[in-house]
Amino acid sequence: MLFQSFLCLSPLDILAFIMTGAIEWLDGKLRILDQSRLPRDEFFADLDNCHDVILAIKEMRIRGAPAIGVAAAYGIALGASGIETKNKDEFLARLSQVIQNFANSRPTAVNLFQATKRMQRAARGDSITEIKKSLIDEAKRIHEEEIAATELLSRIGADLIEDGCRLLTHCNAGPLATAGYGTALGVIIAAKEQNKRVTVFATETRPLLQGARLTAWELMQEGIPVTLITDSMAGYFMQRKKVDCVIVGADRIAANGDTANKIGTYTLAVLAKENEIPFYVAAPTSTIDLSLSSGDEIPIEERSPEEVTHIQGVPVAPQGVKAANPAFDVTPHSYITAIITEKGIIREPYTEGLNTQE
Repeated sequence: MLFQSFLCLSPLDILAFIMTGAIEWLDGKLRILDQSRLPRDEFFADLDNCHDVILAIKEMRIRGAPAIGVAAAYGIALGASGIETKNKDEFLARLSQVIQNFANSRPTAVNLFQATKRMQRAARGDSITEIKKSLIDEAKRIHEEEIAATELLSRIGADLIEDGCRLLTHCNAGPLATAGYGTALGVIIAAKEQNKRVTVFATETRPLLQGARLTAWELMQEGIPVTLITDSMAGYFMQRKKVDCVIVGADRIAANGDTANKIGTYTLAVLAKENEIPFYVAAPTSTIDLSLSSGDEIPIEERSPEEVTHIQGVPVAPQGVKAANPAFDVTPHSYITAIITEKGIIREPYTEGLNTQE
């Protein structure tokens, strides 16, 4: 793994890289913008093997459901390129283990599993060389599809945003998280490109502060006015009529519209409904999981308690205190005003609308 700094690049070059999703395939290696180091350091890493890609996903140096799926696809291609055998059966067996290792890296974001299934199906060819090429081609297709989907859904979603809208968003659902244009932040960016005056409240998003570190940084790069608030301030601003709508991304959407997203999203949805504020979910169709009838079936990742008791390695709680750290929660579909995908805007009944998306 090779770390390099973006500090030698101009702000426009940095922005251009971010708007491609901060993931790039460079002839046998995967270049990522290391999200764990933002905004303190603008560094990217060149990953040249599947083990480093898996580690980057687990450590959330790559994060966001669509971005995880794209990175996994490229990581599988890297894994295949590193298998040295002339025996096709042995190659396929070892490749299947690589794919399984990626599937085991994180449990909630369905894009990861969509990508691993596609890469498994793409492992076809008369020779090992052909299969390796097929896997690279499929990974590039997955990436291109995500870029196109997030740009389209952002433009569709922007029609819901009125001039002068004051939005609230949670966690990070911009280009960094999507390997493309962005979902929730993509809608906001597209609204700005339509010359709509928009302002944003960004929750800090404990425990890893994706809102403070990433969302605020991305919006500032775009020149969009943003005010950072703690997670517990959201109700205060909603009650005082300072928020016109809430828009978030998603990690998995069940067939009935129940949506898993970063922990704290459910709380915002309840507050929005209480205060009669529209609550929108923006996600590509790759985030829809029709195999699950409801959100009760969505697996929720439990991460290390140290992410709660420490902030960037600094302890903020008494030593030895017990801490819980579910990374996601599920918002029931009844709290969601609309789901925005690249195929259109879906409203209740979600079971009917989502079934037309695949």
